[in-house]
Amino acid sequence: MPPGIALPPAKHWVADRPGDLGPRQPRGQLYGSPGPNVGYAYTLAERAAGEWALATHEERHDVIPVIAEIAGKRAALFGRAPVMPDVSIAAGLLGYDGTAEPDFAQVRRLIVHDAGHDYTRRRAIVDTVPEQLLRMTAEEFNASINEWRHLTRTRLFPELGRTPTM
Repeated sequence: MPPGIALPPAKHWVADRPGDLGPRQPRGQLYGSPGPNVGYAYTLAERAAGEWALATHEERHDVIPVIAEIAGKRAALFGRAPVMPDVSIAAGLLGYDGTAEPDFAQVRRLIVHDAGHDYTRRRAIVDTVPEQLLRMTAEEFNASINEWRHLTRTRLFPELGRTPTM
């Protein structure tokens, strides 16, 4: 611009188009966990999947999306992209690191069944993981896992009926 001429001040703007969000991200069922590059959690989960201890009749294509979305939720809570420790914590939460008791592994198999093909089911699983649990340090997290697993087994998925027996 020539010397002595300034740009005019910006005009008032309002987010009023159909796709515009307000000042806050909406929350609720099926909204997910928006954060920077949360889709990268799928790549990380694919890389780690070979190390997981799956129960009989559990399918990797059902487990990977659940782990990835829990990891993405954790990363979004910290305002960053997912990293491998997020995937490790998500896998540990569901006992894919080999720490699941046999009765929880059987219930987990029923919970995760078809989650790779059913967005609503996957979101229900991810939404049951409390934010406080995902924000914990490793020591606090390890102490709280069994309590969350017990709640998952007994109350959060009543449609599964009674806990399966071995």
